[in-house]
Amino acid sequence: MFGQLIATLKKSPKTIVFTEGTDPRILEASARLLSGNFLKPVLVGNPEEIAAAAEDAGFNIRGAEIADPANYPEMDAMVEQMVELRKGKMTPEQCRDALKKGNYFGTMLVKMGVADCLLGGATYSTADTVRPALQLIKTKPGSNIVSSCFIMVRGDEMLAMGDCAINISYEDKLDKDGNVRLSAAQQLAEVAVETAKTAKVFGIDPKVAMLSYSTKGSGKGANVDLVRNATAIAKEMAPDIAIDGEMQFDAAVSPVVGQLKFPGSPVAGHANTFIFPTIEAGNIGYKIAQRLGNFDAYGPILLGLNAPINDLSRGCNAQEVYSMAIITAALA
Repeated sequence: MFGQLIATLKKSPKTIVFTEGTDPRILEASARLLSGNFLKPVLVGNPEEIAAAAEDAGFNIRGAEIADPANYPEMDAMVEQMVELRKGKMTPEQCRDALKKGNYFGTMLVKMGVADCLLGGATYSTADTVRPALQLIKTKPGSNIVSSCFIMVRGDEMLAMGDCAINISYEDKLDKDGNVRLSAAQQLAEVAVETAKTAKVFGIDPKVAMLSYSTKGSGKGANVDLVRNATAIAKEMAPDIAIDGEMQFDAAVSPVVGQLKFPGSPVAGHANTFIFPTIEAGNIGYKIAQRLGNFDAYGPILLGLNAPINDLSRGCNAQEVYSMAIITAALA
C-alpha cells in the first residue's frame, strides 16, 4: 500500500504540518520523510528548541520548514481570517491567544494554503485536534458530519472500518423548531459512503457491510432500525458502491453464512468495508482485528473535512507517525 502512495506523492509532493515540532517521534518521522523527498514537513514550534531537540536525538531535519507562532510574519492576517471564520464567536484577542497553541496555529496554516494537510495528536488529545479542524477547516460541501475510519492491513489484505473514534452516538439533529434536520440514519449513511470513498483511495474496491446484531430482519430493536434505514439511504447516496445490510459480522465475511442468512446479497460473505452502528462496537471491533487478527491499524482517518486533518494516538511511535503522514498526504 505505502509503495503505491509514495509513488503518487513523488509525482505531486505535498506539504504537511506537524503541530508538535519538538517531539522526538515527529522529528524522527520528519527526517525520514525528508530523505524520501516526497513530503515536506512544517514543524510548529520555536526554531531553537526544535533544532536542539533534533540534535539531541540525532535526527537530520535540514530542509524542514519551521513555523513559530511567537514570530510568524503573517500573524495579523491569520488573526483576521480566524476572526472571520469564527463569525463573532471569538474576539481578535481570543483568536490571537488561541493561535499561540500549535493545534490552532497549524490548522490555520492549512486553511491559509501554507500546507496541504496536518497531522497532530502526539501530545494533544483527539478533541484538541478535531476541534480546531471543525471550527476552521469545517466540513466539505455535501458533508454534514465529521467521522473517521481505520485502514486495516495484514500482508496484502486490506479492510476499512468506520466509525471507530469520533461519533459517540447517532441521534436525530433538530432545528430550533424541533424538526429533524439530519436524522440518525442519514448520519450513519454518510459515515458509510465516506468510509467507502476513502477505502478506494487506498486501493480497496469497497463492499460495504452495515453491521448489526440482526441480519435481514432476524432481530428487532432501535439499533436494527437505524442500520436498516441507514443502508437504504447510503444506497441512494452512492448507487455505484456495493452496500448492503443490516447484517451480522459472520454473514458479512463468511460466504457460506452470508448466502445462508442473506441470499442474493452482493456484499454478504465478501465484505471488506465494515460500518459499525455505535462507537463502542467500532472501537472494540478494530482493536480485536488489530490485536487478535494481527492487522496493522492506520487511523483514525478523519472524514468529511475540507482538508486532510488527522489524529495520532498519544502512544504512537515514529513509524506510526511516518505512516500516518503518508496516509494524510495521500488524501490531499
